[in-house]
Amino acid sequence: VFTDPILMCGAIIAEYLSVPSVYFLRGFPCSMDSEATQCPNPPSYVPRLFLNNSDSMTFAQRVKNVLVRMLEFVYCKPIFTQFEELAYEIIQKKVTATDLLSHGSVWLMRYDFVFEFPRPVMPNMVFVGGINCDQKK
Repeated sequence: VFTDPILMCGAIIAEYLSVPSVYFLRGFPCSMDSEATQCPNPPSYVPRLFLNNSDSMTFAQRVKNVLVRMLEFVYCKPIFTQFEELAYEIIQKKVTATDLLSHGSVWLMRYDFVFEFPRPVMPNMVFVGGINCDQKK
């Protein structure tokens, strides 16, 4: 199943049919892409989204980064609860959103590694950046 995993319907269908899934995405809220692929994502090293931190953070920025990471457990859970309930109705077993995403065979990441902050990635995460760019005039 070739899908954008944000709405998770494709991931649920792939799990139900027991077929491999290929995810095509720009980014995932709450770093669930890193959790699902079991990729290291240390909050003291990888800047969180929307904090405007660089890859060389000060100690105060690192502390703020860790605090935001801890808050993600609170505000991200309600976002994916409805998909977990839908998956339970279809698959007939309790699964978390991270469990559903962890079955992804290949993650096609729609950004260029050169323009992003350095961070660890897993072998099944492939960068396909630049496909949405226009020709320079």
